Amino acid sequence: MAFRSVNARRHVGLQQLSSLALSGRTLLGPMKSCKFIVDESTNQSTLICSVVRLIESLDLTSAAGQLLNETIQAQNKEFKTGMSTLLFLVGAWSNAVLECLQQNIPVSAVVSVMSEGLNSCCERVQCLQISIHDVNKELCSSSVRPNAFKSKTCQIECDSLLNPQIFQYFQKDISALEKVMPINSSSHQESDCNFNKHLLSPLAAIGSIASFVKPAGGKSMSVVSGKDVITSSCNKQKLTHSRYFSTLRKTQFSSQQGDFQGDLSGLSADPCKCYGLGHLAMALSHGNQTSVELLQSTVAYQQEKAECSGSSQFNIGEIVTCCLPGLPESYSCVSSGFVTLVSPEQATVIKYLEDKSLRTMLVDGDLTEQYRHLGFNRPCNVRTVLEHPSLQEGGTGDLWLSSVLDVLISFEVNLVLVKGNVCENLMARCIANSILVISSVTRNVLCAFREVTSAQPVTYLTQLNAACVGSGAQVELWKACDERAVDLGELVPIRIKVRGIPLLTAVLTTTVPSKMQLIEDQFWTLIYRLHHALNDKKVFLGGGAVELLCLSHIQMLAEQPANQNAMKEFHSPHLAACSTEYTSVVLQALASGWKQYLSVVMCNAAAAASELEAGTTVDRHLKKAADSGSPSAYILKEFRKGDLLRGGSGPLADHRGSFKVYDNVTAKTEAWRRALDLVLLVLQTDAEIITGPKRNQLLNSHVSSEFMFL
Repeated sequence: MAFRSVNARRHVGLQQLSSLALSGRTLLGPMKSCKFIVDESTNQSTLICSVVRLIESLDLTSAAGQLLNETIQAQNKEFKTGMSTLLFLVGAWSNAVLECLQQNIPVSAVVSVMSEGLNSCCERVQCLQISIHDVNKELCSSSVRPNAFKSKTCQIECDSLLNPQIFQYFQKDISALEKVMPINSSSHQESDCNFNKHLLSPLAAIGSIASFVKPAGGKSMSVVSGKDVITSSCNKQKLTHSRYFSTLRKTQFSSQQGDFQGDLSGLSADPCKCYGLGHLAMALSHGNQTSVELLQSTVAYQQEKAECSGSSQFNIGEIVTCCLPGLPESYSCVSSGFVTLVSPEQATVIKYLEDKSLRTMLVDGDLTEQYRHLGFNRPCNVRTVLEHPSLQEGGTGDLWLSSVLDVLISFEVNLVLVKGNVCENLMARCIANSILVISSVTRNVLCAFREVTSAQPVTYLTQLNAACVGSGAQVELWKACDERAVDLGELVPIRIKVRGIPLLTAVLTTTVPSKMQLIEDQFWTLIYRLHHALNDKKVFLGGGAVELLCLSHIQMLAEQPANQNAMKEFHSPHLAACSTEYTSVVLQALASGWKQYLSVVMCNAAAAASELEAGTTVDRHLKKAADSGSPSAYILKEFRKGDLLRGGSGPLADHRGSFKVYDNVTAKTEAWRRALDLVLLVLQTDAEIITGPKRNQLLNSHVSSEFMFL
């Protein structure tokens, strides 16, 4: 067997990682540039803004590509966020390692210094962590509270009749708030299935806009603030020419007003307790407004439920999504129960079952004749002559179909939720007998229905008995915000509800089918960001603050390689004992990855016109941080002011200090570690091993000096 080291100056594996990572460069940062993925077989295109979807569409036949795919899939499986950071740093650090190899730095030195340098960064940035309690307190104190508008709105409501200018000035304040946080137009759905009434925006919180709009057919006006409802009998003319209080928006505000009166009375009067998670979700959203509104609705419902039951305030296992292409995005909402899509033939069964209490059966597997559960072992010493005798007789499996149908009818089952697939012939027979069968139901949905209907999941129909059948479920056609049932042609959305079910369905809509996957990915990303933030009980300062401190810290170590005391103070003893001949160069290479990261984020966010300008901004902050004597204190001060890495131009420059951004702690640091581990793994395994008869040919060839024979 022969072993040949690949030329370090043209390290193929690192070059492949760098080229693959380059394709996701525009996906970094809060303002991503979407990509179109075209399926050559069907010529259908899909709009993506996720590294996971991008990697699925790339040609990853190389070994480095396969390792990159596995690394990103591992990050996605565990965190559902941080993949863009991981992919970019893989490319940046691959180029940095290649530069080290060009300078003939030993691989062992690159591996040890970079590993210890990243460990030191992870320890250093702990000072930029902030607890969830402190975040909620800060965000609540800086936001508009409902009680602050209580007396003001009541007084202006009556005074505006005498002095219209007062009303106009207050209207400008409201319009300014509205630009910051628009209200979802679907907020006037029925109260039992839509929770957009709990939108945790300043407008939704104060409910004061509704006080200026006359309800249709009504004379009295209401101002809602927290638990208090103040009623006034002031009669006013309808505003038909106002930009913000036109007739079009009147029904939305008045309906929202009624929703607050009926449903916010159970929420706590503490603003931080009511609206803290909603503000935190916004801070973690990185500008994704649509998903924020849906998540805030979900959080509000779960918080209200938690106050009654004492359970966890945010449970990600109680959330599912249903995608409805063909409807405007304003129809997106959150509904209680399980919303799913069925065929038009199944929709005819809904009309028969509507307003009836359904007997429910749960199947933990496939509902087919050939299905066998995982781990099923056939009997030993048994030779199967014919697996399915019924197929020989009629060729359609009538015996099995008839037996299954008899079981369902005998137990009066009219709703079957199946985790896996369902036999098409059985589906048709169930429709003919007014039995609704839903396939591909996730495990958390089955668990939710088991909890509230007392149904027990079965693997085979032969296991069904009276104790396994649940009751109390109801089914209906899902209705949009205009109270009309929706027919999407090939599929019809329905809603299965049970009193007290903890399940929530985020109904995602768009008129652009290729955008559907993008909207769903963005929603789940935000869901998991909030989930991990609550699990960690802390978050990082966002907006590049953590990466800037890493860059400052590494450069400080690189500039003083000979000072062993300084190295021991900021670094581990192992790195301090490492040869200082290569330490400075390798640390600068590691720091170059952070600088590229910050520069690209600024360019993608239009905070800098070019990477050169972005790099200049980063260098200016680094100098100021070094001159201050405490880089972490300087970064914290700039973050509080909202001036950190915003640049002097671009759309973000006009909104300094108007919002704060936070990042997940564990997900971000794990993305760093996985990126560097992948680069160093490829670095150390770029070798070629040759076995077989070619070994003798190589031994006698003129290139035998390049090989090490084992």
